[in-house]
Amino acid sequence: MTRQTQSSVPIALTIAGSDSGGGAGIQADLKTFAFHCVHGTSALTCVTSQNTQSVTRVDALPAQAVVAQIEAVVSDIGVQATKTGMLLNQEIIKAVAQAVKTFGLNTLVVDPVMVSRTGAQLIDDQAVECLRDFLIPLATIVTPNRYEAQILSGLEINTLEDMQAAAQRIHQLGVSAVLVKGGGMTGNLRGVDVWFDGKDLFTLTTEQVETSNTHGTGCTLSSAIAANLALGKDPVSAVRLAKDYVTTALNYALDIGQGTGPVGHFFPLLRS
Repeated sequence: MTRQTQSSVPIALTIAGSDSGGGAGIQADLKTFAFHCVHGTSALTCVTSQNTQSVTRVDALPAQAVVAQIEAVVSDIGVQATKTGMLLNQEIIKAVAQAVKTFGLNTLVVDPVMVSRTGAQLIDDQAVECLRDFLIPLATIVTPNRYEAQILSGLEINTLEDMQAAAQRIHQLGVSAVLVKGGGMTGNLRGVDVWFDGKDLFTLTTEQVETSNTHGTGCTLSSAIAANLALGKDPVSAVRLAKDYVTTALNYALDIGQGTGPVGHFFPLLRS
C-alpha cells in the first residue's frame, strides 16, 4: 500500500520518540536523513524531557495517533525505508507492527531501544516481549547493542564469539539480518560489530574514537542505515556507510551541556 512518490528525492520515515536535548531520537534521525540528502518524515511515539544529564519525564502518545502519523505519510508522500526507535510500550509496538504490514513498509530497520549502552533497561518486560515477537520478525535489519542482544538471544555476551552466537540466535526470530553492536563492549571489541544474515557471518570494524560525547550513536547509526537503504544501497553497504558516518560524527562530537553531548551530525559545517 505504500505509495511510490514521483519525487527524485528518496523518502525515509522514522518512528521514534522526541529528545528535547536534540541529540537522539527523532531529532537525530532527521538530521541524519538530511545529511544523506534523504527527505525525512516522522511518526512521534513519545515526548521526553531530557538534556545531556538525564531524562526527567516521558509521555507516550496514544497508539492510534502513532498509526495516524504513519498513514498520513505513506498515503501521500511514499516511503522507501523506515526505521523504528523508542516505541515505549506494548500498545505502540503492536500498532506499529501492524502498520508495517498494512502499509507495506518492507524496508525496515529496527533499533530495538530496550536497554541503554550502559545497561539500564528503558522499557518494561512486556514491551520487550512485544518487540521480540511482533516487530523484529518484520525487520530487514535489527541493530541491538550488547545488552539488547543479551535479552533477545538469552546469551551472556563478553567475547566476540558470544556476539557471533547472539547474532545467529537473534536471526532465528525471523529478521532478515542482525547487526550486534559493540559500542558497549570493552577493550579491543569496543566499536566492533557483528553481522549475520543467515548466510554470511563477519565483523565490521572502524576506528575507536576517544570521546565522552556519544549521545545518540544508536539512533544515528540505524537512521543512517535506513537513509542508505532509501538511496538504493544493499544492506551490507548501507551498514558499512552508516558506520563510517557515525565514526566521523563521533570525531566531531559536540561538547555541549554538563553531561554527555551528542555526536556531530552536521560535521562538514564543523570542520575548520
